[in-house]
Amino acid sequence: MAESTFTPKVKRVCCIGAGYVGGPSGAIIASKNPHVQVTIVDLNSQRIQAWNSESLPVYEPGLAGIVKTARDGIPGFRKANLFFSTQVDKAISEADLVFIGVNTPTKTRGLGAGKASDLGWLESATRRIAKAADRDLIVVEKSTVPCRTAASIREVLLANGKPGVKFEVLSNPEFLAEGTAVKNLLNPDRILVGCLQTADGWAAAKELSELYAAWVPRNQIVTMNLWSSELSKLAANAMLAQRISSINAMSAICEATGANVNEVSYACGLDSRIGPKMLQASVGFGGSCFKKDVLNLVYIAESLNLPEVAAYWESVVQVNEYQRSRFTKRIVTCLHNTLNGKKIAVLGFAYKKDTGDTRESTAITVVNHLLAENAQISIYDPKVTETQIMSDLSADNDPAVLKSSIKVHTDPYEACDDAHAVVILTEWDMFSNKTPAHVLLETPKKTGLGLQLHLPPTPLSSVADEDRSRQPNDSNNSEEVSQSSRSSSTSPKESSPGYFAHTAAALDANSSNLVVTSPNDARQPPSPSQWTRPSSPVVVEDELPSRLDWSRIAGAMQRPSYVFDGRNIIDAPKLETLGLRVEAVGVASSWKVEAAAA
Repeated sequence: MAESTFTPKVKRVCCIGAGYVGGPSGAIIASKNPHVQVTIVDLNSQRIQAWNSESLPVYEPGLAGIVKTARDGIPGFRKANLFFSTQVDKAISEADLVFIGVNTPTKTRGLGAGKASDLGWLESATRRIAKAADRDLIVVEKSTVPCRTAASIREVLLANGKPGVKFEVLSNPEFLAEGTAVKNLLNPDRILVGCLQTADGWAAAKELSELYAAWVPRNQIVTMNLWSSELSKLAANAMLAQRISSINAMSAICEATGANVNEVSYACGLDSRIGPKMLQASVGFGGSCFKKDVLNLVYIAESLNLPEVAAYWESVVQVNEYQRSRFTKRIVTCLHNTLNGKKIAVLGFAYKKDTGDTRESTAITVVNHLLAENAQISIYDPKVTETQIMSDLSADNDPAVLKSSIKVHTDPYEACDDAHAVVILTEWDMFSNKTPAHVLLETPKKTGLGLQLHLPPTPLSSVADEDRSRQPNDSNNSEEVSQSSRSSSTSPKESSPGYFAHTAAALDANSSNLVVTSPNDARQPPSPSQWTRPSSPVVVEDELPSRLDWSRIAGAMQRPSYVFDGRNIIDAPKLETLGLRVEAVGVASSWKVEAAAA
């Protein structure tokens, strides 16, 4: 293979798009590479202002502390290297590498409407890059795109770029999940880097890989061809959605036969070929990715004249829609086939816990169905604003109907007061009455299968707290262990405690991001004994409300009182002792069995 002539060294990074992907991704890269300047740009000035404030536009556990450290720096320790700006062209012209993290929604009009991806914003960003770039540049797809989109990006760049400027296009799909984005970014299963199989392509891939190697073990950074990388993201999301729809389809059989979907899921998950993840039956999946990506895959299959393949994947979305409507029908049936004038309390509006994102949220669909039944609906979510809720519901409902039938509460007890039924649509921890996982692990009991089915993973401790409290010689930190495990070498760069300032110093003794407080020559990498941690404001993550007092809710509801658990986070027997009738996905109603026996 010929030697590469494409040799940009990445010292400045630009991320186009300050949303759920660009914001957290850029913040983590900046925090782990203090010698690299990261600028996140967006045309939405309000969003940029929010990123530059104490109230970030994206809620993710642990994110606020990481952003603050990289954005504001720590006096006497590290300089700021994370910036948020609306000066898009300036950031591009100064960058060595540009991430494209713009939205790629499903088309609503024209060819492929309802399935194909709308790449308008991505092409617009690409054209802007071509016009603003003054030097050789690595352009990285971060957005989820159809297979072979990189070829279109490359074509636009070459056709519109300045004379003498060379571009290399890479694919680097994100695999973060909202609500656990910081955890996913700090401890990824894998990093995919797709490139052209040329000397220049490999050289560009190596530069991008070096950014991630600051904290990701090198054996988890996988380089492949462009098209495989692009398709891998769609395939992964389609398979995850498939698992959810598979267990949800099974839940319908369970409800009809008396089987318990939680027990079925548990049994299947014990099979090492299947595993337990993503087998939690629920009212259905939501979010901006699963439905969009599955339908994109459907469109690709249809375009390639593969109707059977298209039909297979489309059924995943169809089952999801069926699960939502089936859940709503169960509510209506239990409440004597009429919701007219009845108060229904909806707990949770975000599409999943630990995020304020409502895109494609199951709650929107269910609430719309309840409105069609003339119900009076009270909604509570700890992280979704009334403005967002009303905006989401206004797309399919008359403003007069929303004004008369919807009330958004900031107090969950007010939302549930005098309700005929409580409907749980987001698995916020505060809604669950199950014994927390750490308590179960500390006090193991033989209490029957049902109690053991829903052990959630150990709660992620605040990553921001870990980074703030970590001391230079704290060798027990998990991230530091990850750093040292990259190589058996005992060189200072590889074996040091993974503290980002030391890594930066080892890479570049002249780095202006490193402030050495020792009187010794600042050009020499400091030893751990020379590091100091000056006092700085502690960032406190937003605390969520404590768990609900279900006895208080039960005492204020209409009789008979129903709880429809759309996320299987409720211990039904406990609530039934309070006089509540619990309807859970994939589980036959125990109160109905008892009533029939009586």
